[in-house]
Amino acid sequence: MDLITIAKVAKTRGLRGEVVAELLTDFPERFDGLTDVTGTLPDGRRVDLKIERYFFQKNQIVLKFAGYDTIEQGENLRNSEISVPESEAVELKADEFFDWQLEGCRVETFDGEQIGTVREMLRTGGTEVLIVAGTEKEFLVPFAKSICIDVDVEEKLIRIDPPEGLLDF
Repeated sequence: MDLITIAKVAKTRGLRGEVVAELLTDFPERFDGLTDVTGTLPDGRRVDLKIERYFFQKNQIVLKFAGYDTIEQGENLRNSEISVPESEAVELKADEFFDWQLEGCRVETFDGEQIGTVREMLRTGGTEVLIVAGTEKEFLVPFAKSICIDVDVEEKLIRIDPPEGLLDF
């Protein structure tokens, strides 16, 4: 089953098994009514989790899972990714993409020059930036419509029209 990570456990909170997690979704409202999630532990094992309650605190979420009632049990979830099945992804507009859809996409210019492969999306608070791993170096490509002209996540291909100097070594 393919999973989408929506949060990552950072630490425990209190003595009753609550954990504080970094939000990894642009849609925090998705937690409304959400009970069943999957936890992927740092060693790769997956555990089924049931959310008993949650609340937001600053830019994080505090989660209480059924059966995790002590600080020690909560500690077992530290650095775990909290995920939902890909089939439960939030519907996006036609020109919006999830980070995981862009990762692994080939990047090339309209002339067919191969630039590299998207390694990850860097969120700067402004325009997102694609980190593209080339054969000799990494490139930082702003994920702007004026530069990333054609994005085809089905074909795993992004065609760019780079401004002068963007790809200079």
